[in-house]
Amino acid sequence: MFTPTLSRLALNNSPRPQPWGRTARLASLLAMGLAAAAAQAAAPAAPAFKPDLAKGQAISATCQACHTADGSRGTPANPILQGQHPEYLTKQLIEFKAGKRKNAIMQGFAATLSEDDMRHVSAYYASKKAPVGFAQNKDTVALGQRIWRGGIVAKGVPACSGCHSPNGAGMPAQYPRIGGQHAEYTALQLANFASGARANNAQMMTIAGKMSEAEMKAVADYAAGLR
Repeated sequence: MFTPTLSRLALNNSPRPQPWGRTARLASLLAMGLAAAAAQAAAPAAPAFKPDLAKGQAISATCQACHTADGSRGTPANPILQGQHPEYLTKQLIEFKAGKRKNAIMQGFAATLSEDDMRHVSAYYASKKAPVGFAQNKDTVALGQRIWRGGIVAKGVPACSGCHSPNGAGMPAQYPRIGGQHAEYTALQLANFASGARANNAQMMTIAGKMSEAEMKAVADYAAGLR
């Protein structure tokens, strides 16, 4: 006759875990999770930031030498800020201050600002009506339009309108308004992205790196006339 070994007898006679014990542990964990969620929900939410346009205007006094009093047209070497997305402007100021975007003048200016200051002055410029511009080179308008609307398929360059919208209005906070912007400034930024002189947007560095100088100038001039 088969006789179970001691070890098998011990195994068979050992106390089995009670189902209610596991259920109790799960219930306890669930209760703890619900309590934590309730505590988080009960915590007061941080108040939404409210930009102060008067403060923004006061801060903008130091910007006027390059961007004019209201951030409008100014000289082609400097961007038009009027009507630009406030999120985008704030992002650029933060990146100038951090050294992620290089420009000696702008880095010095941004270094003096708190993040709230940046939001105030960005909101001030954004509150202004976006400018109306014009394409200047009739010989390249067709090329610029093709690139804006359909990209350059052979080079893997996507349509500019996909991110900056068909009318150049852009999308906060990553994609700025380009419609109406100085063609010279837009072309310079494309060249800087292509060369790596401006390195705060990997997507634009890749795109611009595939474009010729003539293509950059054509699409920049076309965008200047968008509205």
